[in-house]
Amino acid sequence: MSHSARNPASGAPPAGPPSTQRITLQINGVRKQLELAPWTTLLDLLRESLGLTGTKKGCDHGQCGACTVLVNGKRINSCLTLAVMKDGAEVTTVEGLATGQTLHPLQEAFIEHDAFQCGYCTPGQLCSAVGLLNEGKAKTVEDIRELMSGNLCRCGAYPNILAAIDKVRREREGSAGQ
Repeated sequence: MSHSARNPASGAPPAGPPSTQRITLQINGVRKQLELAPWTTLLDLLRESLGLTGTKKGCDHGQCGACTVLVNGKRINSCLTLAVMKDGAEVTTVEGLATGQTLHPLQEAFIEHDAFQCGYCTPGQLCSAVGLLNEGKAKTVEDIRELMSGNLCRCGAYPNILAAIDKVRREREGSAGQ
């Protein structure tokens, strides 16, 4: 028997990784204390454990953007993020964008511009667009196109998505200048 396989203090075999870990998240404005396996992705936590199925599982490789959520106001791919890495963070999903019955301006613009067809990418597009506008880097439609390139639309609503985001961007610029 090798001594390296034993805990020197007790002589017992070394402890393995923890089977669960406790974290706290603020999800859509509600504080949640959660017990989860350390390898649970934020996407799986939201969908499977919390029933927030607005966030979609697309490619599960961070290439399509369907799983985009906001963490502390910044957009991330939740399929590539371990939930334990975000302990203490504020998470906003598409379910948390509206305030009561009042839609977020981007949600209104998506409806106005018919910026969805099948709707599968819409939650990720909306969360990514909110993050994009919060970043304040987009000044043109070309900027929006480049900065939203991680969010794919496979059914043809892409021009309408760009138009909706640009509308809200221009409205924000107009109200900021007043």
